[in-house]
Amino acid sequence: MTQERTVLYEGSEIRYMLEEKPVKNLNLRIHKDCKVYVSARPNIPAEQVDNFVVSKGNYICSIQRKFREMAQYATQPKQYVSGETFYLLGRGVRLKVEKNVRETISSDGVYLHLCVKDIDDFAKKQRMVTRYLDEQCQTIFCEIISETYPVFQKYGVPMPALRIRNMETRWGSCLAKKGIITLNKRLLEAPRNCIEYVVMHEFCHFVHPNHSKHFYGFLATLMPDWRERKKTLDKSAVYWV
Repeated sequence: MTQERTVLYEGSEIRYMLEEKPVKNLNLRIHKDCKVYVSARPNIPAEQVDNFVVSKGNYICSIQRKFREMAQYATQPKQYVSGETFYLLGRGVRLKVEKNVRETISSDGVYLHLCVKDIDDFAKKQRMVTRYLDEQCQTIFCEIISETYPVFQKYGVPMPALRIRNMETRWGSCLAKKGIITLNKRLLEAPRNCIEYVVMHEFCHFVHPNHSKHFYGFLATLMPDWRERKKTLDKSAVYWV
């Protein structure tokens, strides 16, 4: 069962969708379109959920503002023509498309060189660039996971499997019971130390599966500057987490 409800926060209305689900706690989600969703058990009074939303009013409004700002500066779809910028590990590289019988793609850190037989073949250029970026994700993310893992070996954490996905509202996730870490493809655009932070964050969930004070204390012990890294990630990236 789903119902739309409205609460007042500092004189402004916050509309949200209340979804009845068999969840343990009240769960708040804010989508990119600024819509607010709250999941609650059927036996939780709606007024209690209203109070919960009001208590999160400042948080909700700040995130909605950020999403609206992001919409204004959202990147336009790539055309895969010379001069377009792609971001790799926090640095912009300019695409340079050249006609060549031998179709290749590579980067020298300044340019992303794309050689194709037909420079007007959009689909081919898109496939080649996408494949290249996916390969970079696989290589770099696996490398960082391998560097991070030894810290957690002594806690009995098995080497996790890596999944790479396009995710709209998360940088990463951890399925501790299944031994899986999922990372957002867009992390490739962020500086390497930011990717290291996300990987460390997800690894910590193998020891502390929630976001308790013990989790953050553990994270701070292993990565004392995690807040600075997260701040850099939030500022430099298109997506908010």
